[in-house]
Amino acid sequence: MSILLLFSAGFIVEKIILISVLFAITLGVAAYSTYGERKFAAFFQDRLGPDRAGPWGILQPLADGVKMFTKEDFRPNEAERWLYILAPGAFMFVACMTSAVIPWGTQLTVFGTPVDLQVADLNIGILYILGLSSLGVYGIMIGGWSSNNKFSLYGAIRASSQMISYELAMGLSVIAVVMMTGTLSLREMAAQQTGFNWNVWYQPLGFLIFFICSLAECNRAPFDMAECETELIGGYHTEYSSMKLGFFLFAEYINMFISSAVTATVFFGGYNFPGLDPNWLGGFMGPIVLFAKVFFFIFVFMWIRWTIPRFRYDQLMHLGWKSLIPLAIFNMLLTGAGVLYFGK
Repeated sequence: MSILLLFSAGFIVEKIILISVLFAITLGVAAYSTYGERKFAAFFQDRLGPDRAGPWGILQPLADGVKMFTKEDFRPNEAERWLYILAPGAFMFVACMTSAVIPWGTQLTVFGTPVDLQVADLNIGILYILGLSSLGVYGIMIGGWSSNNKFSLYGAIRASSQMISYELAMGLSVIAVVMMTGTLSLREMAAQQTGFNWNVWYQPLGFLIFFICSLAECNRAPFDMAECETELIGGYHTEYSSMKLGFFLFAEYINMFISSAVTATVFFGGYNFPGLDPNWLGGFMGPIVLFAKVFFFIFVFMWIRWTIPRFRYDQLMHLGWKSLIPLAIFNMLLTGAGVLYFGK
């Protein structure tokens, strides 16, 4: 009994440490994604970008954090107080929770002890991510409605209709991968893609649909109609300031980071790369490979934002309902026929 309790305590401590490290890495990546985006935007527009806070401006995220914490924290008189306070926290919580089922590697050897690089190996991991990410719309909707500002409400309505529309096509594109791999577990999906046996070669259309829907789910340009400053001032977070506003902005970059990690895991082999054993360097090679893929997709997110102009709202809805959903259904049927003919 004492051995069992000791094992359980060790397991819990291991998971708490892993969660803490993953949380710190997620916040760090999100913080420096803001710096990277400003630098990329400057490059695309022939500017310098941040260059005052530290060498090459590398301390700019810290300066932004200090600014957010020290700004005046106001609340509109007619706002729904508790919902107004709850919304940014709920949005941030949902964004952070989605990383729990992503396999960041195989095992890491620390002082001779193997540590599993996945917080929770759920056999329905991809459904967990899709289900939890769909809850993010509540944070946006509650924030826009509780502000008692019509521009904020318009932005929240746009965001909710956009996310609901594109979640359908995203789910259908994932179903095609599930039909092909025969599993809902992200760990098993990554394990099946050893070498260059990546799912993207078998599901190029599914990947394209999934990636476009990820842009829409993260409210990234050209799908940022919920934050269209030319029409809605700041969108659903117009009436927020200080760190409440920071939570909304920060959660967007966390969602971008997690979306890139899911894309890399489901379609691009996760921690696998031809010629590189994920167990090399005591297990560090797997996370190195996965993070390299994640940073590439984050760059593509930013590249698209500063290259493609924003859609009109009717164009955004037409793309989701009249193009992506029919293509996703066609891809699912094609995958089903291929699985029946060639076998799994």
